[in-house]
Amino acid sequence: MKKLYFLVPVVFLACKSNPSAVSTKEPASASRPIEITYQVKEKEVSDFLKYLSSDELEGRETGTKGIEKAAVFLENFFKKNDVKPYFASYRDTLTNFKSPAYNIVGVLEGTDPVLKKEFVVLSAHYDHIGLEKNKQGDAINNGANDDASGVTAVAEMAKYFSETKSNKRSILFVFFAGEEKGLLGSKSLVQKLKKQDFNLYAQLNIEMIGVPMKRDYLAYITGFDKSNMAEKINEYTGKKTIGFLPKEAEYKLFYRSDNYSFFEAFGKPCQSISTFDFENFEFYHHVSDEFKLMDIPHMTTFIQEFLPAVTKIASTPTEEITMNK
Repeated sequence: MKKLYFLVPVVFLACKSNPSAVSTKEPASASRPIEITYQVKEKEVSDFLKYLSSDELEGRETGTKGIEKAAVFLENFFKKNDVKPYFASYRDTLTNFKSPAYNIVGVLEGTDPVLKKEFVVLSAHYDHIGLEKNKQGDAINNGANDDASGVTAVAEMAKYFSETKSNKRSILFVFFAGEEKGLLGSKSLVQKLKKQDFNLYAQLNIEMIGVPMKRDYLAYITGFDKSNMAEKINEYTGKKTIGFLPKEAEYKLFYRSDNYSFFEAFGKPCQSISTFDFENFEFYHHVSDEFKLMDIPHMTTFIQEFLPAVTKIASTPTEEITMNK
């Protein structure tokens, strides 16, 4: 997450369905969640997150050798899971950074001949803040929660859709660089997409989901009142998956992650989802933001619970998620 400044004392802190994966039964009503039999595996979540937040990647600062290793890892993940490059390659070069830097962008074409012209964007930023200068001992900001956790969730969703072919709309999977430098990766990408007349329906950006909240809902959404996305996600999951977090509004988090670049460019529902609530994790932008502190069962549950929601978002006959007036 892009650096936050608070007005309080220090607070630590965007084909046919496979019948074995998605039920082919039609729901009795539009509001009934679809049945997902596909199972997200804890070990796969753990292995992916462990490497992406490992010391080998040296904190994944944009423009460094560490983030280059992360880019190769993400490219190979897309290749392994038959997610195609959206551009000529998976690498989308940033137009606003001093040295070579890349978003990693893949696409799964929708299975419906009409709906495939519309796009859902599932995204997270894979960069972090790198190495602490002049620090003795551990100097690596591994960024396990921020935002290797979000990247892991998006990657698992890409794997799910690749296997189930349950998306009638096309899905763009984006791992942004330069988020920590001022949302540079998303700002760069949206300008290219706008020139293509990219037909965006909605964006779900995943930020910091490595630890659970002690609340009666699983996650919160930024810009809660800007669209009906929270309401529709809860309808699609059949649970109180999304709730309102007052501090999100207080700190204006809607404007602080890569969802905002898309909202600003397209004026469509583009929001970030998080389980970091300012009380459950004290190592925001800190060398202790490490894999060992991440709650893998929680992350696995988070991804699993969102599968009905992202499936419905990618498949409803009409655009049910809309901006509030």
